[in-house]
Amino acid sequence: MRWLPVVPVLVLAAACTSAPGEPERPAPGVEVLGSIPHDTSAFTQGFELADGVLYEGTGLVGQSSLRALDPATGEVRDRVDLPPPLFGEGVTVVGDHIWQLTWRDGIAIQWDRRTLEEVKRVTYEGEGWGLCRDGGRLVMSDGTEELRFLDPVTFAETGRVTVRRNGIPLVRINELECVDGRVWANLWQLDEVVRIDPGTGDVLDTVDLGSLRPADVPASDVLNGIAAVPGTDEFLVTGKNWPKVFRVRLRTG
Repeated sequence: MRWLPVVPVLVLAAACTSAPGEPERPAPGVEVLGSIPHDTSAFTQGFELADGVLYEGTGLVGQSSLRALDPATGEVRDRVDLPPPLFGEGVTVVGDHIWQLTWRDGIAIQWDRRTLEEVKRVTYEGEGWGLCRDGGRLVMSDGTEELRFLDPVTFAETGRVTVRRNGIPLVRINELECVDGRVWANLWQLDEVVRIDPGTGDVLDTVDLGSLRPADVPASDVLNGIAAVPGTDEFLVTGKNWPKVFRVRLRTG
């Protein structure tokens, strides 16, 4: 099955706002370009598209995995399961390897990208939520208002930044995607993604993706999973146990 095209629809998150005398600025929104099936048993924790393969990390004890998907059909090409009690979290590609976080186990696993065989494990303090690669460093979320910066080879921490939206610390930062020097992030239990300046921690944009939520998906199955489509301004997005992956264009104000 290939991408199912839809009539592009722009869903606005809020009314357009601009100061008196300024030209109208469009509100943030999402344009849906198509969709493919998604395994409803996949408790999505990490999502990244690289070289024609969509990598997905899934969670829950006894159900955690790393998967290689066909981005055109959603078919699982390859899969490796994490042994209990590990609870899988975010993933990111670094060269010939993939890093995968675990939630409260304090362990990051490095996988061989070609074979999905384990290469090594390293430890870190605190919880692991989301992960992405920003040039020569990794960016990691831990459920707090902080983003950590890590060495992509050793996984050693090299710095942190506090994320703020309108000056207020923003917590529950979840799955991450690094694009053009900015960090896109899901917010746990909210149908929103935010675009963050990792240099300052400031939230630059907020986009409401609530319109994507399938009608029969419970609120507990949160939006989680954002993967940039290389060479375009598009993203693949999904949620935990959702039946679809959506191809979208995110419009910022």
